[in-house]
Amino acid sequence: MLHQDKNVVDGVDLTPAANDDEHFDRAAELKLFDDTKAGVKGLVDSGITQIPRIFYRPPDASESPAPGDIELSIPVIDLEGIDIDSSKRRDVVYKVREASEKWGFFQLVNHGVPVSVLDEMKNGTLRFYEQDTELKKQFYTRHNTKSIVYNSNFDLFTAPAANWRDTFLCFMAPNLPNPQDLPEICRDILFEYSKEMKKLGIMLFELLSEALGLNTNYLSDIECDRGLAVLCHYYPACPQPELTLGTTEHADNDFLTVLLQDDQIGVLQVLHQKKWVDVPPIPGALVVNIGDLLQLISNDRFKSVEHRVLSNREGPRVSIASFFGIGVYPTSQVYGPIKELLSELNPAKYSETTLKDFYFYHNNRGLNGTSALQHYRLGVDDEGNG
Repeated sequence: MLHQDKNVVDGVDLTPAANDDEHFDRAAELKLFDDTKAGVKGLVDSGITQIPRIFYRPPDASESPAPGDIELSIPVIDLEGIDIDSSKRRDVVYKVREASEKWGFFQLVNHGVPVSVLDEMKNGTLRFYEQDTELKKQFYTRHNTKSIVYNSNFDLFTAPAANWRDTFLCFMAPNLPNPQDLPEICRDILFEYSKEMKKLGIMLFELLSEALGLNTNYLSDIECDRGLAVLCHYYPACPQPELTLGTTEHADNDFLTVLLQDDQIGVLQVLHQKKWVDVPPIPGALVVNIGDLLQLISNDRFKSVEHRVLSNREGPRVSIASFFGIGVYPTSQVYGPIKELLSELNPAKYSETTLKDFYFYHNNRGLNGTSALQHYRLGVDDEGNG
């Protein structure tokens, strides 16, 4: 391995070996990086000019990610007045149904979450990552059941390539964590933001229930909104963005995700009709997407679609994703296609699963570019063969 001071992080040399496959030991490089507990931010702080090879996209994905299709845009839905105007609510339900069936994504405006809370959540995320590395290290772990899980790439040792991203994850419901277990630097806003997300989640599951033709409380009654995990992502500026991604293409392993993205740097893309479409930031808006579990229980009525995050020479960028339905809490609830949606012409397409089994199956396989739903689709193997 070449030695260059700028690629040394906490005494560990992370300089990429220049196209030397014979001497590149990926497993060893991954361990060296993980052992620093400094994440991708640690690499950037060290002043690197070349990214380590563990971040290189696989050879079959070597083509540089292109800008998204500018002629397409995901739907924007305005929630103002839906609780007092029945005609407005019917219009919103129609738009939610159409977006969930055709796109799997939509943006929300006038959603009721104060802008001050959104801004402070982004600021709190920045404060966490920009504090001294030694203070952050106490939270660094690969045990996914702790109150807070901070690391770089949850699937570092299983994914084909590491992503240019650090993340901390807090499980905020159904059981609130002990405040002392959370970082003091962003503790208060984590609780306040989670409270707002729970309120918004209840409203969204009501709209989604109605969009499926079900009772307003149906999805809440089967506890789709019970679990809440808040993932706070940090995407540092990347010196070679053409070689890596901020987040590999994937679909989410939950029922529903509500994303607060950076107001300035728009690098989120959604796959729609085999085209990547940019999701431009709208100040004050929230991005909502259907997760795999909601596609499963809706029997493919609603679509969980692939999305990705590009790396960028600008940064840092932060985003906060609220996942409804993450299944590490004890529950005996079993989920399969909703019986009220099935018929002779629309038989069940998926086998049943528990949240815990689905969560661990998804996490153990990592972000490899293929859908976890294939594993549960009746009559189809993991390779997608019928």
